[in-house]
Amino acid sequence: MKKLFLLAFLMLGMISVQSYAQDESEELTEEEMVKYAEMEAKVQAFIKDKQTTMEEMIKTNETLGGGARYNELKGAWGDDEKLTEIEATDEEKEAFAEIQEYIDAIGDEVKEYMTGLIMDAETLGAATYNKVRRAMSADPAVKDKISNLVAELQSQDEDGEAEGENI
Repeated sequence: MKKLFLLAFLMLGMISVQSYAQDESEELTEEEMVKYAEMEAKVQAFIKDKQTTMEEMIKTNETLGGGARYNELKGAWGDDEKLTEIEATDEEKEAFAEIQEYIDAIGDEVKEYMTGLIMDAETLGAATYNKVRRAMSADPAVKDKISNLVAELQSQDEDGEAEGENI
């Protein structure tokens, strides 16, 4: 009886390992790669938009007077002696801190946006995301193909924006 139980247990283990291996080696489809690339392109466009907003905040901030003063404050930030040395005013410190708050929040916003895209079954779905990530880790050719798809999508977006600007 113990031998039968042991044999049944081993057979079940082999079957589950084989089914797991089949899941792992399941063929990645072109559609799944395109969906993943579209998600990546959307995230990168989101980041680019946030970066553009940040740059505008710095350039147009009347208190700071532009990027040069922002960079000077950034270099001294956290060191009261250096801030005194560059004669940073309370208004400049406040303006710099507001911009830094925006910058610090970008990471969380990107994470939330990306998670939303991944969890949305119509956009991508968690299972497809995980499948593509595994395939990218296992095969550099898949990673290259997806990188090329993302670049192609970004190029199409830029071409569309450029055409829209000319209208």
